[in-house]
Amino acid sequence: MGAGAAVAIDRRRHPAGMTFAPWIAADGWALRAFDWPAEAPRGRLLFLGGRGDFAEKYLEAMAHWRAAGWSIAGFDWRGQGGSGRLLADPLVNHLDSFEPLLEDLAAFVDGWRRGGGPHVAVAHSMGGHLLLRLLAERGVLLDAAVLAAPMLGIRAGPLGTRAIALAARGAVAAGQGQRCLWKGDAGHVRGRMTACPDRQADKVWWKATNPTIASGAPSWGWTLAACQSLARLRAAPLERVATPLLLLVSARDPIVSRRAILRTARRLPCAEVAVYAGQGHELLREADARRLAVMARIDRFLAAL
Repeated sequence: MGAGAAVAIDRRRHPAGMTFAPWIAADGWALRAFDWPAEAPRGRLLFLGGRGDFAEKYLEAMAHWRAAGWSIAGFDWRGQGGSGRLLADPLVNHLDSFEPLLEDLAAFVDGWRRGGGPHVAVAHSMGGHLLLRLLAERGVLLDAAVLAAPMLGIRAGPLGTRAIALAARGAVAAGQGQRCLWKGDAGHVRGRMTACPDRQADKVWWKATNPTIASGAPSWGWTLAACQSLARLRAAPLERVATPLLLLVSARDPIVSRRAILRTARRLPCAEVAVYAGQGHELLREADARRLAVMARIDRFLAAL
């Protein structure tokens, strides 16, 4: 398979050989984990989605890496996808703290790394944030990791992380911690998530077909927890991260801060950065003209192992 070449897959069907099963966290929470072994494996790839994501959104990307010989594994984060909810309203994406997510990731990676390597990871947005915290704070070493639009700083129009943190702290203090920030799907608004209408329609189809995996906007509590986790990441010893990293971001990403990504990358001793023209937060789910260039860049990075 050529670097970045399209892999044909039905994006609205679970592929043959991919299995889902409960993975029980240390506190007893049941997360939905997935496993998709390669036929002739060259190694193991951990995929981590972002806030509000579910595995089905990334079947196409995972099929691409599996065709290249990577056995795929991962899980839906607690509070979203097939991993349960923290509130009675399942469409409010709520957390009080990111620390349980980090603990889940650390425990899952510990078991996952016991299989044959090399061990690599691809993590999107919030997943990239948590993976980098794991590498920096816990000293975990992988053979390589790709952070796609990693949440290393957040944006809301002209507001950056500091202003958002102040607003979230005030909302939580006023008893609005479990209130969601907006109604509806931000992916429908001017291509903020993806400018590809077909892949946007795929997401809507999965959420309508299997409502148990659907979630909506973040709560003020989630937002404050995200800002607190970002502060912990800034204080972490990023200079000690020895895992080779590839960071990808859109020049005008409306969700995460490109400047924060570039600033963080300068602290990472083994990091490369690729900035793509335009906007769109979900680089792995864009129209093919853009998406295949991203996949090719990831292929070249992983081919160096």
